[in-house]
Amino acid sequence: MKKKLHFSKELKLCFILSSLFILCCQAVFAQSNITGTVSDKSGPLIGVGVQVKGTSASTTTSQNGAYTISVPNAGNAVLVFSYIGYTTQEVAVNGRSTVNVSLVESASDLSEVVVVGYGTQKKKDLTGAISIVKASDVQKRQGTTVAESLQGLATGIRVRGGGQPGSEAQIQIRGLKNFGANNPLYVIDGLVTSANRDFNPADIESIQILKDASAAAIYGSRAANGVIIITTKRGLDGPMKIEFSGKSSLQTIPRYDLAETEEFSRLNFMAYDNAKINRQQLDLNTNTDWQDVAFRTGNVQDYNLSFSGGSKDATYFVSGGYFGNKGTVISTDFDRLSFRVNTKGTKGIFTIGENLAISSSKNNEMSGNPILDVVRMLPTIPVYDAGHPGGYGYGDEAKARTFGTNPLAIANLEDRINQNLRIRGNLFAELQLLKPLKFRTSLGYETSRDHYTYLKKDGFWTLNQAYDPAILNENRGESSTVLIENTLTFNKEFGRHSLTVIGGQSYQKDNYALMWGTKRNILQNSTTGHYYDVLDQGNEAQTGGYRNRADLISYFGRLEYNYADKYLLNAVIRTDGVSRFGPDYKFGSFPSVSGAWRISKEDFFKSSWIDDLKIRANYGTLGSSDIGAYEYMAFVNTFSAIPMGPNQNLQSGSTQVQLANRDLHWEEVTQQNYGIDAAFLHNKLSISAEYFISKTDGVLIRYPLLISTGNDGGNPFVNGGILGNRGFEFTASYVENSSEFKYNVTANLTTLNNKVLGLGYNKNKTFVGNTVTEVGQPIGMWYVLQTDGLFQNANEVASYKNANGKVIQPAAQPGDIRYKDNDGDGEITNKDKVVVGSPWADYELGLNIGAAYKGFEFSMDWFGSFGSKVFNGPRSVMDNFSDNSNYRAGVQPWTPENPNTSVPRAFYSSTINARGDTDRWLENGSFARMKYIGISYNIPNTLLKRIGFNNAKVILSGQNLITITKYTGLDPEFSNGSVFEKGFDFGAFPNLRTVSLGLNFGF
Repeated sequence: MKKKLHFSKELKLCFILSSLFILCCQAVFAQSNITGTVSDKSGPLIGVGVQVKGTSASTTTSQNGAYTISVPNAGNAVLVFSYIGYTTQEVAVNGRSTVNVSLVESASDLSEVVVVGYGTQKKKDLTGAISIVKASDVQKRQGTTVAESLQGLATGIRVRGGGQPGSEAQIQIRGLKNFGANNPLYVIDGLVTSANRDFNPADIESIQILKDASAAAIYGSRAANGVIIITTKRGLDGPMKIEFSGKSSLQTIPRYDLAETEEFSRLNFMAYDNAKINRQQLDLNTNTDWQDVAFRTGNVQDYNLSFSGGSKDATYFVSGGYFGNKGTVISTDFDRLSFRVNTKGTKGIFTIGENLAISSSKNNEMSGNPILDVVRMLPTIPVYDAGHPGGYGYGDEAKARTFGTNPLAIANLEDRINQNLRIRGNLFAELQLLKPLKFRTSLGYETSRDHYTYLKKDGFWTLNQAYDPAILNENRGESSTVLIENTLTFNKEFGRHSLTVIGGQSYQKDNYALMWGTKRNILQNSTTGHYYDVLDQGNEAQTGGYRNRADLISYFGRLEYNYADKYLLNAVIRTDGVSRFGPDYKFGSFPSVSGAWRISKEDFFKSSWIDDLKIRANYGTLGSSDIGAYEYMAFVNTFSAIPMGPNQNLQSGSTQVQLANRDLHWEEVTQQNYGIDAAFLHNKLSISAEYFISKTDGVLIRYPLLISTGNDGGNPFVNGGILGNRGFEFTASYVENSSEFKYNVTANLTTLNNKVLGLGYNKNKTFVGNTVTEVGQPIGMWYVLQTDGLFQNANEVASYKNANGKVIQPAAQPGDIRYKDNDGDGEITNKDKVVVGSPWADYELGLNIGAAYKGFEFSMDWFGSFGSKVFNGPRSVMDNFSDNSNYRAGVQPWTPENPNTSVPRAFYSSTINARGDTDRWLENGSFARMKYIGISYNIPNTLLKRIGFNNAKVILSGQNLITITKYTGLDPEFSNGSVFEKGFDFGAFPNLRTVSLGLNFGF
């Protein structure tokens, strides 16, 4: 049976408007033209920018490097030719009708145009801390999102990703600014949005990362955690170009080396015997490899097709993509369909354009945590057991008492499906009022429809599981964002002076609504086994929902001044008003100022090997309002009721359940940045160094209050913390393009130190799990008991005393762990815990290498993180012997015959050697990983002409193939959602090894 496709009204409208817009943007008017070709020593260059200096007239070279451009005054006109990787040239027309140009390759293109907030700047004129990432470096990696592909490509960013289908990487720019998510602001084609799993990275043209206040302050309150600006692809002047990229990948998940039945039973019997407890009746005829049950070879299919072209007055870019990821864990997968239309048309002084993106995704989410389940389950437990409801094996009290979960059972008995339809885009118009004055207006809109379903079927997946009937839960959420922005830009050169002034206004409205329903006792078809998974089935209905709205209104301005390319000044101020705060605190102003001095332009500077030398400094503030929409208001429960009167009639009422804080105000981030940029050896070698200091005042945190105060609805927000970050960043690049063998090497270094400067309300420290966050120290330092080897005999136990002669661990036996009595009271208690290490890396390194020879290209990226200490949660399960879990293969616990080991004696049903709050489970988290390696071959032009292609490339690549580390867990590069326990690995999903084969071609 064929399924009928149903499109929403919004989707139909977007398709119709996009088609009409493309057709309407083909206006062409005749003018006198200058023609020519642009080439380098290897031949014609396609896509070179050609502009009439001092005007908005521009075009790009098409096939064979040809161009045509209208010039108002050919006698005095100057053409500017620019191309990434080549030195920009200015050529006087002098009345000619044909101008041919040969460009020279440049290792460091300082004339490259960089997209900044509400405008552009030349790379050489930057005064703030901005990292530029090549789109090709991101797109060569196989990633679901942009963030996970940025690791190691820029300084100052910390990226941790995961290998689950549809997973989204965590990214932090220059440390933790608050105790929240610390996600950066994404701006895509001028629209404030997100670049998560529903955004197609293949559409990216350029990426800029704004890291400090001077660069990001133009975005004000939303930029406290940095800004990532993404510009998507545009059409070029010329005939239609069709581009295709396809990539197929195989993925494997790292595995533990676990004991099989023979080894497991021997160690398990030892633990029971040492505890003087009767052994389990293990099924020694079963030998289940639970990793084989839970894991599989995953694959990714990533295909993209685009059409682009246009004239000098109107261009278009249309793309479609499919991304499908079969997960490495059973019953997980992710699919995404994406569609994009970018158009732009110009008529005289008027320009209009739009950017529209539509995506539809479906994620079959993972149930349980198979990374831990494969450890908790015993090899003596069969996968299936007909004696259990549902028919799955998960142990029993007599033969296999475990708290593990059968990963196959929970995957089959739970269905978690998350679907999303997102439409986003903007419509913009520009009016060139005067030659130096331009007005731009932009209307952005984004809407997202989320549909989540959870079906729990009849059956069991773990021992002693309480019975629950079949349950269906369904959530539907809808969000929308409206963004209206108007800017006025003045750009003028006065001799050696250059001035750009931008003023603007912005309004953003965010709405979100959610409704949900749950039913129990969902009916099942006894013949097919299918569940009727709709909410009109079952009983015991429960429903709920809510709506949120937040508004932001802003006014901003920026001044850019350049004198003789030597002295650069940039000043920004933005005022934001947000509905999230009380009436007296809604508005905040965030100024910044930055300056640079290009020493190499001074007359006194004489150097034959230094091509460019610039120093810069800036100071500025940013704000943050990362809280809920109504946190300053009282939370009222309207469901309360009490009996009143002589007849005790039930009367409804309302109760305030969360105390309100009407004094909530902006978090304010103050930042300083000092940098130096230099280029040497004819721009072949370039370096950039930064030192920064930041401080966040009034950090928004939830403050714990006693229920006796009337606070029964969650802890209210307060401005109760002060955080500081400082660090150093360094990047060096060397590019050699002068010979047939071309190569480039880029290395970067990032150091970061975060420190808690205050917790507010006279609070000095806070404890979370095995960590302490203390004023004057970094967040989440490890705070545990210290171990001091193993007792080898009874005499060592008896002689381990404090200064007063008290035996510290009188109950210990030979082979038990000796703990340090740090407070000297003769007992091992929580008072003996001390800070033993930091989860934060001392420094992180990136190394990117590329080479090309004739038709072959090679690329390799390394990333390293050094100096952190991490908690190996899975090993704390495998090595504790206190309950029934599987063990590491080859583990050697202490015995009188095997005293030379660091593993204590196996002892069941006791925490004497299995405490989770000790330094025994802390390990060196340093690692170096080859993130990417790839080789490609460009098919020769002689062959391409026969099949009608302009270009074609075959790529073979791998990711995460080599990792150098002492960490014994699955992956030292794990992701953790807790700010206070960043170094805690308790079954985090690892990064996957990936091998890909790709094909790109165009015609």
